[in-house]
Amino acid sequence: MKGLRRIWAVLAKELMQLRRDRMTFAMVIMIPLIQLVLFGYAINNRVRDLPVAVVDQSQTGLSRALIQSVIATQVVEVVSRGVDLAEGQAALTEGRVRAVLIIPPDVDDRLARHSVAGLSTPASSDEPLSRPIAQWLVDGSDNVVAGAIQSLRSMPLPDLFRQSSLHTVPTFEVTLLYNPEQRTAVNIVPGLVGVILTMTMILFTSLAIVREQERGNMEMLITTPIHPLELMLGKIIPYIFVGLLQTGIILGLGRVLFRIPLGGSALDLLVITLLFIAASLVLGLLISTLAKSQLQAMQMTVFILLPSILLSGFMFPYEGMPVAAQIIAEALPATHFMRCIRGVLLRQAELGDLVPDLIWLGVFTLAGLLLASMRFRKTLD
Repeated sequence: MKGLRRIWAVLAKELMQLRRDRMTFAMVIMIPLIQLVLFGYAINNRVRDLPVAVVDQSQTGLSRALIQSVIATQVVEVVSRGVDLAEGQAALTEGRVRAVLIIPPDVDDRLARHSVAGLSTPASSDEPLSRPIAQWLVDGSDNVVAGAIQSLRSMPLPDLFRQSSLHTVPTFEVTLLYNPEQRTAVNIVPGLVGVILTMTMILFTSLAIVREQERGNMEMLITTPIHPLELMLGKIIPYIFVGLLQTGIILGLGRVLFRIPLGGSALDLLVITLLFIAASLVLGLLISTLAKSQLQAMQMTVFILLPSILLSGFMFPYEGMPVAAQIIAEALPATHFMRCIRGVLLRQAELGDLVPDLIWLGVFTLAGLLLASMRFRKTLD
């Protein structure tokens, strides 16, 4: 009985500490709740409304009916019309669209050939009876997106079937760019840079201020003339080199082990990596000004890490998520970095093609650094 009373005393003490530690209690509730919502609601492998551009070189009633039939599948959403081929390819490189539908000027003749396909023809005829009626240029760096567009290769076209007596099903030619072999590693390894940097950079700096408090070094900092902003910069600069080292290791081994194409400019890659490292470090500093202990700092890091992995486009296409999840994803630095690093390495995009994401990372870094320095006070409270 005495042993049970002692166990109960320790149990009551732990429950009381848990009740007082509001941050830990909140994490106990929020982490499973967030995982449930993310996996059950936000994560969706069935991609819908992929942004595409249409290059209509025919400009006929048949081409317009063809576009409407493609839109009716709800797999794609036409966000750009009336563009030429060069503009469509530029939008694909910049990541503004995931595919380009090219309708040739002779689409009527191509459809007519399907109405006679299967009939006997002269043996001397070398020209194929039926050719694809249109072509998809697809960003093949994401296998899920590529698979969704490939599902439209032989899609039913009811409007066109009513217009003509077809003996064969019209098909689309699908050309996969950037990853024609559809190797998963090509998409995963560049994204892995963002995941690892998010995890390590935020964790390292989220412990920075809290560690000083727990070790009793804050008293020494109070007596120095150092400015809060100077302290913040001094905390994050060493980890910039750590992040660059990690990036080099991941991309170097990815090249050797998985033959990952490292296209684009090395300078462009350095710029976007530095911006993302700075944004992640600043986010970690902000966490360190909120946490009361290293345990709380690590819990809050997990709170950021899970959405960064699941909503940034690393594992699941951004377009497959509902609007609410996309709004959360846009607030995460990892989302913008995923677009940038895949754009540079896989699509050979330039910095000018990635301006919106780069601006967002820069503004986030400056705002976060300012907020962290304002929250930091050289006191023991």
